[in-house]
Amino acid sequence: MINLDEIEILEKLRPCSCALFVPFIHLHPHLPSPHLSTPSAPPFFRIATTYTATMSKLNANAFSFVPGQVFRAPAQPTQQHTPPPVPVERPEPTVAPHPPPTISLNIGGSKPPPPPVVPALAAPASAPEAPVPAAVPLAAAPAVSTPPPKPASDAPTKPIVSSTTKTTAFSLERAKNDTHAVAQEVHAAVDEETLKDLYGHIKEHLNIVFIGHVDAGKSTMGGNLLYLTGMVDKRTMEKYEREAKEAGRESWYLSWALDSTPQERAKGKTVEVGRAYFETETRRYTILDAPGHKTFVPSMISGAAQADVAILVISARKGEFETGFEKGGQTREHIMLVKTAGVNKIIVVINKMDDLTVEWQKSRYDEIKDKLTPFIRAAGFNPKTDVIFIPVSAYTGANLKDSVSKSVCPWWDGPSLLGRLNSMPMVDRKLNGPLMIPVSEKYKDMGTIIVGKIESGLLHKGDTLLLMPNKDEVEVSTIYNEMEDEVDQALCGDNVRIRLRGVDDEDISPGFVLTSPNKPIHAVRQFEAQLAILEHKNIICAGYSAVMHCHTMGEEVTLVALLHYFDKATGRKSKRPPQFAKRGQKIVALIETTQPVCVEKFSDYPQLGRFTLRDEGRTVAIGKITKLIEKSVEEVTEGLANASVAGTAA
Repeated sequence: MINLDEIEILEKLRPCSCALFVPFIHLHPHLPSPHLSTPSAPPFFRIATTYTATMSKLNANAFSFVPGQVFRAPAQPTQQHTPPPVPVERPEPTVAPHPPPTISLNIGGSKPPPPPVVPALAAPASAPEAPVPAAVPLAAAPAVSTPPPKPASDAPTKPIVSSTTKTTAFSLERAKNDTHAVAQEVHAAVDEETLKDLYGHIKEHLNIVFIGHVDAGKSTMGGNLLYLTGMVDKRTMEKYEREAKEAGRESWYLSWALDSTPQERAKGKTVEVGRAYFETETRRYTILDAPGHKTFVPSMISGAAQADVAILVISARKGEFETGFEKGGQTREHIMLVKTAGVNKIIVVINKMDDLTVEWQKSRYDEIKDKLTPFIRAAGFNPKTDVIFIPVSAYTGANLKDSVSKSVCPWWDGPSLLGRLNSMPMVDRKLNGPLMIPVSEKYKDMGTIIVGKIESGLLHKGDTLLLMPNKDEVEVSTIYNEMEDEVDQALCGDNVRIRLRGVDDEDISPGFVLTSPNKPIHAVRQFEAQLAILEHKNIICAGYSAVMHCHTMGEEVTLVALLHYFDKATGRKSKRPPQFAKRGQKIVALIETTQPVCVEKFSDYPQLGRFTLRDEGRTVAIGKITKLIEKSVEEVTEGLANASVAGTAA
């Protein structure tokens, strides 16, 4: 037995390891082992024997304690190495496996009926000799790794899937149409009057620009479209006709709906971009009537920069098409300019098909189409997807709103011009981008008013914005839409008139950009750009100056340095800078402006990153901005000089 003193010693030695007793045991080798457990043995050895015996029972793998000997590791049982089992040859499956569980998605409408109970969890019909007991729950059943046995010949080879699960199963194909399905359910549940009263009726909006050679009939076509769609009433058109007859310009009365100034009406030439608005049953349209004379090409570029679709008006009259399409005509230049301005869709309207020299002949239509198609393809348009040819008569209105009758043109089976515009795919709008509105016009009318197209973002009445590049903080007090009606907000793609508070009209110029203060547009004086030289008499070297047209801005620029040229064979950039550039080459140049300009990289905002270089009344090159340089070298040098002077003075 162990007395109380021994118990106290044992409690103190409890945290220690059994190996602590080994030196003390070897101090008394003369004591035989039987006496260690007797009452006459020393107390310390009795404690050690009792402690190790107790710990051995708690841990079977602990070292065994034998008095008079060192601790010994327990004998490990010898393990017989059995060979690995032979792999089981699995039979080749002859039926499709059971389908995975499907996820049902219900996003509205009536509650679907519960799927029928299919006894797929029971044992297969081909193995009735081993049925699953009904008392065993499904969760307690062990997982079987062996393949299912081959079913009988009369068993079905395909899993049974209920029709409800199949129609409501979630998949990527259905996910694409979920929004459309929700809209259909809303329209089915609510009548049109309630929706119109709640949300209003907002039609899709397109900006179309009429381009082409002078006297091709652009203004006449625009005026007739306004009359056919009801935007200009019959009484006003009769007034125009009477005034035109008195002025000796009887056939020009339709164009007077867009040519409003006395100068334009007297000479029959559009000088500034005319604006008009009309609606159809499905869409809203803003007409931009661009001038066709080569003297007013800068105004034409400003109008094309605000357009989504271009309508190229071609005169089918003998001699007029050839004059416009020759090297000095404006047809070629206008096609190139609208592509540079960002227009990706073009409708070629072959006008004056009712002329006595044409009389709706298919041969004349095919001749013009065959001559135009190669040049349009070279300008960057895809003739199959981006170009549409339509024969019309703008003066009589044939094939403008309604399709031309078979008695007049028996070979035409396509839609009319308005029918084609209504069925064209809608362009993408950057509704979630930062607000950017390039200013195309400005005037003073009970305050400062600017005109422009919203390139991205949303505009609300009362917004506080920045007018770049001067960084003037302004407030939007009033917004007018195309119909001169006051509205509370405008969307991306709308042409609006905005009354601003906080800035004078003298401090605004065309080319300024009204932008969001959270993410304003960049205002730089230097940038790198890729240029394609179209036409120039001489070679272009560093130091060459021209006029750059970008969105609604026209600014004089200088090519400070030519950085690279592109090899025509491989398309790679050269390592060494070229000494000059000539017609047909593509180069990378460093361009500098006299004043800060509002531009963006082409990869970020294509509409604000493409430009045209013009010199001596001709389009010299087109380009796109690839890199913006925030500070010029002169500004950095000047800043360093000021810093050194300040340091010396200190």
